[in-house]
Amino acid sequence: MTKIDTARPETVLPTPSHTVGPFYGHALPFPGGGDIAPLDHPDTVTVHGRVYDGKGRPLPDAFLELWGADPEGRLPRVDGSMRRDPAGGGFLGRNGVEFTGWGRVQTDADGHWSARTLRPGARGLSAPYLSVCVFARGLLVHLFTRIYFPEDTAAHAADPLLSRLDEARRATLVAEGGGVAGGSGVAGGGGRGVYRFDVRLQGEGETVFLEFR
Repeated sequence: MTKIDTARPETVLPTPSHTVGPFYGHALPFPGGGDIAPLDHPDTVTVHGRVYDGKGRPLPDAFLELWGADPEGRLPRVDGSMRRDPAGGGFLGRNGVEFTGWGRVQTDADGHWSARTLRPGARGLSAPYLSVCVFARGLLVHLFTRIYFPEDTAAHAADPLLSRLDEARRATLVAEGGGVAGGSGVAGGGGRGVYRFDVRLQGEGETVFLEFR
């Protein structure tokens, strides 16, 4: 965008650049959004990673919504992912008991996010996965992707989505890790494992995104 210098009409000056919104982080995150697993559940897994833009820079103001089946492959139908204070109207977070299968997490200043959940079971012909919806600056339409788990290689071969992708593209949908939980920068300790999943919006290693019609 440009503007004309009225004192010197022949001179065209650049206007300051503006970041394209919307700015999701100001209103939509809520306390405990990444604590999807019930409090102190022994089978909790931690999933974490970073969101990168097309130039490989981490995004500090993106957020992700995650949802998945329970360990038996059933879709939870429990209300109460978010609770509000009836007096002040603010978010109270989760009650820490029911497993809703759904959470919302914001990236931090380093583009990092993390969530604690239960490892989903398989449904139909699909290998176990978490569904992910990505919101970020410059994205006027949110993006959908999936997180598969590295231990399920046999199921990956038969998965209706993964089986259609070449090896390099398939790898963008499979988390890394699976070791014992713990360590700095990862929410929660204990549980069954830690998985890393980075989202790359464009460029080399771009994450596979899905279109629903």
